[in-house]
Amino acid sequence: MHVDLDYFYAQCEENRKPDIRGKPVVVCVYSGRTEESGVVSTSNYLARKYGVKAGIPIARAKKLLESASPVLLPMDHSYYEQVSERIMEIVRGQGDAFEKVGIDEAYIEISTRANSKFDQAEDIAIEVKRQILTEEQITCTIGIAPNKLVAKIASDERKPDGLMIVRPEEVNSFLGQLPVSRIPGVGKKVEDKLNQMHVQTIAELSAVSPAILVENFGTSLGSYLFRAGRGKDDEPVKEREQPTQLSRIATLKRNTRDLPEILPLLNDLASGVTIKLNKKGMTCGSVAIIAILNDLSIHTKSKTLDQPTADEKTIVKATHDLMKEFLDSMPAAMVRRIGFKVSTLSKPTGQTDISSFLKV
Repeated sequence: MHVDLDYFYAQCEENRKPDIRGKPVVVCVYSGRTEESGVVSTSNYLARKYGVKAGIPIARAKKLLESASPVLLPMDHSYYEQVSERIMEIVRGQGDAFEKVGIDEAYIEISTRANSKFDQAEDIAIEVKRQILTEEQITCTIGIAPNKLVAKIASDERKPDGLMIVRPEEVNSFLGQLPVSRIPGVGKKVEDKLNQMHVQTIAELSAVSPAILVENFGTSLGSYLFRAGRGKDDEPVKEREQPTQLSRIATLKRNTRDLPEILPLLNDLASGVTIKLNKKGMTCGSVAIIAILNDLSIHTKSKTLDQPTADEKTIVKATHDLMKEFLDSMPAAMVRRIGFKVSTLSKPTGQTDISSFLKV
């Protein structure tokens, strides 16, 4: 079962400000430069009807909604986290296993509880929806399927406040006519490349040989696309005991490509993330910078470290190198926002077996 909370941030705001219900509600990430600078984080469905979507500039959202009396609010992440934690406890209590994959979505394994019967699974889903709505006044959409991949696609198909069940014998017919972009992880670049291969639907993807997919997309992504095209996914629902990455992002005082102007903010971001890393007793195997330019295009540059570390000097030096390489590679780039990320996180365990370095 995949549980997805509908337009979560905006719905939280509607709950604590009931008078804004029925109006276009937009939750924004303000940069602090000017009254309108920043981007849209999310919006309710009424605002989306006007073309407002995540990632567009706040000024653009205001223009799209100028005739609709919109409500624009700053993001209050700590409040949303509190609501999310209460909801996730409700969801967790209904499953044999629980996996939170974001502040507004989670999977639960219900095979045992439902005796592998989809009618009983539907009853569980209805109860989950009822409890969340009664206790937190939040609607959600639920997808039920034989695996996580199809359950996720099913919930996306029924938003908002929906419930969709895809039984094993229905998987191929359900997926078949959907565009390949509906597969989780298939972004614009992968979709465009598949379209160039005359693959537009999931049914068409299922007819492509694994060798061709691996040749075009590499072993990992090619294998994933091959299985996804057939609705196959054997990844279990499991608790995520530790983060897979840590990141921070901030806005520069002005658009610039001046390295001495960028580095102090980047140092602060790297230092803050490294402190978190050490508090968790973890090391990172790679670092990355994220640059958002004045045209709002997003660019990343990453580096795999010689060995996992939590040493701030090592991490900061790698970050400086990446920033310089990025600016050198894009001589016209003007940076608006800068971010820093560490990934391939692990907890040191002492002796390391060679098998831990091998991908099976």
